[in-house]
Amino acid sequence: MPDGSHIVDLQACAPKPAREILPLEARDLTYQVGDLRLIDGLNLHFEGGGLSAVIGPNGAGKSLLLRLLHGLIAPSGGTVLWHGETADEGIRQRQAMVFQRPVLLRRSVAANLRYALRTARGQMNGAVLNGNGLNGSVETWLERANLLHLADRPARRLSGGEQQRLALARALSRRPEVLFLDEPTASLDPTATLAIEELIGQAKAEGTKVILVTHDLGQAKRLADEVLFLHRGKVEARAPTAQFFADPQSDIAAAFLAGRLVF
Repeated sequence: MPDGSHIVDLQACAPKPAREILPLEARDLTYQVGDLRLIDGLNLHFEGGGLSAVIGPNGAGKSLLLRLLHGLIAPSGGTVLWHGETADEGIRQRQAMVFQRPVLLRRSVAANLRYALRTARGQMNGAVLNGNGLNGSVETWLERANLLHLADRPARRLSGGEQQRLALARALSRRPEVLFLDEPTASLDPTATLAIEELIGQAKAEGTKVILVTHDLGQAKRLADEVLFLHRGKVEARAPTAQFFADPQSDIAAAFLAGRLVF
């Protein structure tokens, strides 16, 4: 009879479920340059799912806040916590950010997506990808972003809207749990904006938490579940979207919505 020394514990060998990274918290978050405090002691809490829109005047600290939360820059004070922990490589692999100006590789459209998938450490939603699965995923995302007919074109020769669709598809192909978007439709025409918003809506419907900085109040109304109004590095108002636009509960936010100049 076998002595049991070669028995494999299948349960022990099974892939471990990924640990949770949400909620996302900012505790007393501060960013200062010289004597100028650009982010001023923010305390924020984001649960999973839905879309949170961050709006406010130029210079309010909106883009800076995203970079701090994403971990691109270190705060001057306070901390960012993911499910109670500071970010490590595992947490960083499960979030993504798309900028106002797409950052694309000097490769074809398809190669940009293929690179993103290959650097996802061979995993997508816990499933190991083989070569065929990887190629299939590239085609799926090209089709989803309506770029399949441009697969072999150099990415940097795309139009502005096409480049942004590629950047967003590349970020989403990694199946992030949190997606940061910094004015992804700035300077795009209505048709290109609609295409981007459709991709964002699909990501939200599939359970990705989206944190969106936008200067487009109509976009915030269309996409957001809640709105945060940032002014001088502080959150002056935060409410569900319909409530925020009907009654922002902040004089400075009300002035901004009314189209008055806010400094």
